[in-house]
Amino acid sequence: MAEEHGELEERIIIKDQHIKEIDLVNRDPKHINEDVVKVDFEDVIAEPVGTYSFDGVWKSSYTTFTVSKYWCYRLLSALLGIPLAVLWGFLFALISFCHIWAVVPCIKSYLIEIQCVSRIYSLCIHTFCDPLFEALAKICSNIRVAVRKET
Repeated sequence: MAEEHGELEERIIIKDQHIKEIDLVNRDPKHINEDVVKVDFEDVIAEPVGTYSFDGVWKSSYTTFTVSKYWCYRLLSALLGIPLAVLWGFLFALISFCHIWAVVPCIKSYLIEIQCVSRIYSLCIHTFCDPLFEALAKICSNIRVAVRKET
């Protein structure tokens, strides 16, 4: 009985990993669109001192801008939100697939192959270059430099 209960809890946990609860109030919890899409009327339209339009025109312009931006966004998201979500889901699934099944195995394979080459390269460097540089170091170790000021 305890094993069946444990298996049931494990299935629930696995199912919960694929189904996520959505927050309908805070729709940008990681603030990825904080600076990009936050455009208000004052960010786009501004009248400098001395060139003011009528107050009624200014208020109507503000209302028109705000309402049209709001409803155009809602209409576009209603028409294109689901097709674009499918497209972006497909794209990120493709990227994940390529990364998991192609990129990482290629990198691992390359690292395994290059390890053999690096050992051979290291052996050649230690065999040929180390004695050469040691000899040059012994030759140059007896060189003394003195700086004199002649007047």
